[in-house]
Amino acid sequence: MIKIEFDNRAKEILNYERYNNPHPRVQRRMEALWLKSQGLPHEEISRLTAISKTTLWRYLKTYQSGGIESLKELTFYRPESELKAHEESIESYFRRHPPATIKEACAKIEELTGINRSDTQVRKFLKGLGMKFRKIGMIPAKADPKVQETFKKEKLEPVLEEAKEGKRKVYFVDAAHFVLAPFLGFLWSFCRLFIQAPAGRSRFNVLGALDAITHELITVTNDTYINAQSVCDLLFALNRKYPCIPITLILDNARYQKCAMVFALAESLKIDLLYLPSYSPNLNLIERLWKFVKKKCLYSKYYSNFGDFKHAISACLSRTDSEYKSELDSILSLNFQSFSNVRRISSTTS
Repeated sequence: MIKIEFDNRAKEILNYERYNNPHPRVQRRMEALWLKSQGLPHEEISRLTAISKTTLWRYLKTYQSGGIESLKELTFYRPESELKAHEESIESYFRRHPPATIKEACAKIEELTGINRSDTQVRKFLKGLGMKFRKIGMIPAKADPKVQETFKKEKLEPVLEEAKEGKRKVYFVDAAHFVLAPFLGFLWSFCRLFIQAPAGRSRFNVLGALDAITHELITVTNDTYINAQSVCDLLFALNRKYPCIPITLILDNARYQKCAMVFALAESLKIDLLYLPSYSPNLNLIERLWKFVKKKCLYSKYYSNFGDFKHAISACLSRTDSEYKSELDSILSLNFQSFSNVRRISSTTS
């Protein structure tokens, strides 16, 4: 039996801490010591606090040597992985050769260090390094990051500043070609699901102009082809809507958008055409809208006929400035992906 004398102040503190200390383990320690201060035998204290006699003895010795404050100190045993000693070399290798799967990572770690670990342990280790299972992004092989940066600073940003000040309308223009076919996506399900593939290759074409600031959308649609006449129809629509405000269109270099017919009409309507550098979909804001539409109404959805397919897309586009506006406002910010400082996968040879 360990004999400990408790003064009234110590009893008050123990009584308070057993309920109010933020950590449950410290609360249990204080409870055990408070019961001891009330004169209960060790066996009864162990039963009431659900601790062993050895643990109780350790609590009492801790209190004897350091008082109440020593009972508040928490020290946990945290075993360190053997892989910790190889962390730098593993990180260096995976920065140059990112693994596609955890099993691949396990095999490579064993090859590099001689240490075999389970999938779960390796997954935890990789997360500790700051790695995540991320989707690979795509960069057009012929994209020129320097040309893109120059275009942004010298041409794109000045007209966007005018648009923010209300001095100009700036629209991002592009065509989306929605083919009646399965758009496969991910679903939470109890088994793998399959979607029917409609017969035929009917196509719904949408030529859109997206306001850079308000995200208003103006479209020209058909079931055949987008051509120079489609672009001219869009120019007329924009001119009718804003006849007295300077308009700039940001376009890619598709042939039907960069031809004499379009040049002549744009000049007569006083609409400026600003063409993006080649291979620069990352600078065209409306590309994000097309991705949003596919996610909202096409991924993992089956449409038995072309009419329903067209209606779903048109209905989604019609709600961009109402039901979907808050979602799109966050997606359609004027922050453009730059390829000048991204990490790329090194080329491989077979």
